Amino acid sequence: MTQNTHPIHVIGGGLAGSEAAWQIAEAGIPVILHEMRPTKTTAAHQTGGLAELVCSNSLRADDHTANAVGLLHEEMRRLGSLIMTSADANRVPAGGALAVDRDGFSAAVEKALGDHPMVTIERAEIIDLENLDWDSVIVATGPLTSDALSQSICTLTGADQMAFFDAIAPIIYKDSIDFTKAWYQSRYDKGDGSDYINCAMDSEQYHAFIQALLDAEKQDFKGWEKDTPYFEGCLPIEVMAERGVETLTFGPMKPVGLTNPNAPERRSYAIVQLRQDNDLGTIWNMVGFQTKLTYGEQKRIFRTIPGLENAEFARLGGMHRNTFIKSPELLDRNLRLKSKPSVRFAGQITGCEGYVESTAIGLLAGRFASRERLEQDTTPPPNTTALGALLGHVTGDAEAETYQPMNINFGLFPPAEIDDRPPELRGKRLKRGDRKKARKAAVCARGLVALQAWMEDTKV
Repeated sequence: MTQNTHPIHVIGGGLAGSEAAWQIAEAGIPVILHEMRPTKTTAAHQTGGLAELVCSNSLRADDHTANAVGLLHEEMRRLGSLIMTSADANRVPAGGALAVDRDGFSAAVEKALGDHPMVTIERAEIIDLENLDWDSVIVATGPLTSDALSQSICTLTGADQMAFFDAIAPIIYKDSIDFTKAWYQSRYDKGDGSDYINCAMDSEQYHAFIQALLDAEKQDFKGWEKDTPYFEGCLPIEVMAERGVETLTFGPMKPVGLTNPNAPERRSYAIVQLRQDNDLGTIWNMVGFQTKLTYGEQKRIFRTIPGLENAEFARLGGMHRNTFIKSPELLDRNLRLKSKPSVRFAGQITGCEGYVESTAIGLLAGRFASRERLEQDTTPPPNTTALGALLGHVTGDAEAETYQPMNINFGLFPPAEIDDRPPELRGKRLKRGDRKKARKAAVCARGLVALQAWMEDTKV
């Protein structure tokens, strides 16, 4: 493979930056990965490891035949994603989702990059983009970009950054859970049928829990945070409760698809789920329980959940401010800054939301930068692929003035016809309600065909 001794620089060692660096290195180009941790920490990270997972250990649904994020998983696998390889090697049970042992996952990513002969890792904060003499740089500093670098980005782009709050869910030690009340089961028995720990509530317990959330003491916002909106896809549980007493029974506490073996004759009114957070299965994440409650209130209220009365917390929930740029206005289709094409952006700072989406944009940024250096084709993937649909949203398909973080979803793809489904699913009569599922299957099948054609056309 052709080697070029002039390095490309990647700022930020999270999922997007790590993936970008890997793609560049695999193309035979030297890359310098700059990560400020542990020299300088953030409000949310706990280690100095590359690709540390902060708010959850889940990369969400892994079904590439009928799920948009699952399709994104598969496309990245086919493009040699380091993040997906490391996730697959460190997965833990999570039903139909891809969840990982977060420590093992981070260690695998760091080892792969550290061992790669084309990668240099430098542990220092970069604070000034304007005066760098690098001819190619990818900014993948994520939602917790340091204040100094944030200011430099604002100055460079000539536009204010927007911001939103993100939240972290608590993690509980499994041996502190009461299994005379809790039980193992996946919703609708997916996966091996026992990938989650469940804690059921009756109506009285649930409504008392909601009232406690509403009355609880919350952490104060700093002055500069007061007008920053939450991201709708990651609302604090107490904010969801404020939107209506029954809101949580249609969200993270929905009881459908689960049966309590400790009380099979009674239908649960609400159910709290915990998902395995490490390979040993010793710590479990409270699914959807991101919060801004004070630490004391978290312990008091969450211990009212049946089965968690004596819960011991490996980590309590918290909040931090995330920042992102107005990408549809600032970036071209190769993720370059229009006003300074030597600078690319990748990951959550572009306004994509979620670990998988951040990784995907990092993958594309790394491929674009390396192929540009090698004077190869940098045509973006078509919008019929998950990668192309997400890239389109970030770089121009979304309305710039109302731009908000977005997960990959079928609404970002062009519509597909049912007959675009895989051959084995065609010609079958569809029952009422099945047409929507068929169209999702068609989008996924079409996406993988389009990805293969793009890989061949661009000689990937």
